[in-house]
Amino acid sequence: MKSNNIVSSKKPAGSNSQASTGFDNDLYLSEQSAAILERVKRFNNKLYLEFGGKLLFDYHASRVLPGFDPNVKMRLLQKLKDQADIILCIFAGDIERKKVRADFGITYDVDALKLIDDLRDWGLSVRGVVITRFADQPSAQLFKNKLERRGIQVYTHRHTKGYPTDTDLIVSDEGYGANEWIVTEKPLVVVTGPGPGSGKMATCLSQMYHDHQNGVRSGYAKFETFPIWNIPLKHPVNVAYEAATADLHDVNLIDPFHLEKYGETAVNYNRDVEVFPVLRRILRRILGDTIYHSPTDMGVNRAGFAICDDTIVQQAARQEIIRRYFRYACEYAMGFTERETVSRAELLMEEMELDPMKRSVVKPARDAADAAQAADKGNEGIFCGAAIQLHDGRIVTGKNSTLLHSTSSLILNAIKTMAGIPDQIHLLAPNIIESIGTLKNVLNARTMSLDLEEVLIALSISAATSPTAQVAMERLQELKGCEVHLSHIPSPGDEAGLNRLGVNLTSEPNFSTKDLFQA
Repeated sequence: MKSNNIVSSKKPAGSNSQASTGFDNDLYLSEQSAAILERVKRFNNKLYLEFGGKLLFDYHASRVLPGFDPNVKMRLLQKLKDQADIILCIFAGDIERKKVRADFGITYDVDALKLIDDLRDWGLSVRGVVITRFADQPSAQLFKNKLERRGIQVYTHRHTKGYPTDTDLIVSDEGYGANEWIVTEKPLVVVTGPGPGSGKMATCLSQMYHDHQNGVRSGYAKFETFPIWNIPLKHPVNVAYEAATADLHDVNLIDPFHLEKYGETAVNYNRDVEVFPVLRRILRRILGDTIYHSPTDMGVNRAGFAICDDTIVQQAARQEIIRRYFRYACEYAMGFTERETVSRAELLMEEMELDPMKRSVVKPARDAADAAQAADKGNEGIFCGAAIQLHDGRIVTGKNSTLLHSTSSLILNAIKTMAGIPDQIHLLAPNIIESIGTLKNVLNARTMSLDLEEVLIALSISAATSPTAQVAMERLQELKGCEVHLSHIPSPGDEAGLNRLGVNLTSEPNFSTKDLFQA
């Protein structure tokens, strides 16, 4: 079917081609692996390595460091798999309140299950799952049951007595000693989790306590990517990290302990700096001496050494700051975050002299919504626009209609543009549209307009009999990494479809319908 198509063939200023790269991924993989192995040797071949950030699909890193493989950490683990055990941590409170991982739209407990499956796909297995700060929460107990009945070893660690002030109690049989000991065999133990605050550090320290009680002198370090310690404090990459963690109230700062000890400036963030005096006392109590003099000392982070084009990286990071602003604005509108988080994102935008219009797809999406409204003044409905920037710089737009969501129109227009298919050519057979509409009517759907997930299914059906639809469908994979903006918060079906396509999505904090419930 024909959809409303507006295409700009002029490449917008500041647009990135897919080939632009500012980060040497292979150099990073080599240097980071070597640094980890050196740290393992420093601790007599037994190191607990806390993995900060996402183990898989680290799209934040790939967006701000063009060239960064979002799965490079998994590649690194594959390289070291004969020497590494893996422990997965998840905070019981995150399970109970159903905390959502924003980039996938799934809860942390579901993400933990997905991570276990992903590790298996990469030929890696999880030694055990630790539910941290467990207090018999019903949802956490259900999660534990689910894992155990699938043959996965689950451990529960309760709140550590005495933490953070009473070191004697923390490092005792009543503190870390009260936790279950996870017996590991390999020299490197990777401790990861689905998000910040999952209890990774506490699990590492608990394991070290038990090891030392059993005569094993193990150590601790942090695998880190952001903030990057050896680039300036206000470098856009580091500011983008602050924007990404605005809801956690993270603030980058100069590591005062590193400056005092070495006379060198190094960038760290407030949580690590604040907890360092406590952590240093605990490590000294377990090990008997001081092994780290600053939070930066603890980190294993070679990311800064792999930046090969700082101009490209800075430009990409500025765009990420704008994306985060839009995300928080939408989360505030939906009740998922507080106004303080949005204000923090706005301050970072001002600090970097950015505004939403510096994102090239924002104005075209807004213009598409205005054009839809101007074309149908007699309708009191909500008009929606969408825009995508293709990898060659062209911008394509779409708008909503009685048959299609604006996102559906957008994606059909985009693949037709890439495939060189004239706008008047239908990709979806009318009988398929009619059949889906009939089904939605039978199921008492509130709207007959097709969301993106429904359109992608319809396209696959059309492709079975239409060579044109087949050619267009094959271009879907080329949308990965493209920039998309919507004039409205996407419906669940639109958001799921865009996530599957792998685009970088932002949207205005406006609702596409007056209905309070969207199926």
